[in-house]
Amino acid sequence: MNQKNLSPPSFCARKLKVLADTTRLAVLQILMDGPKYVSEINAVLQIEQSLLSHHLKILRDEGFVEATRDGKSVLYHFIPPIREVNDDKVIDLGCCLLSFD
Repeated sequence: MNQKNLSPPSFCARKLKVLADTTRLAVLQILMDGPKYVSEINAVLQIEQSLLSHHLKILRDEGFVEATRDGKSVLYHFIPPIREVNDDKVIDLGCCLLSFD
């Protein structure tokens, strides 16, 4: 493995720390299937709107999701590359691959 292509450990640790929350992981798993409005995400998670907004802000700040305003609604898009590995979708974090089994 070429050492030049590896992300610094601090980058990887920060990304993994953000994903060490079950709600944020669930949000990413939902968004892997395509963009969703906040109300669509919350219909699945069924948590308080303010708590979901808090998690979405963290994911936005760390570059996992992007928000687009659509009138009064906000549409969230998944940003990191998704790859197919052994017939599964995985998230390429740049330092490691994350899959949902």
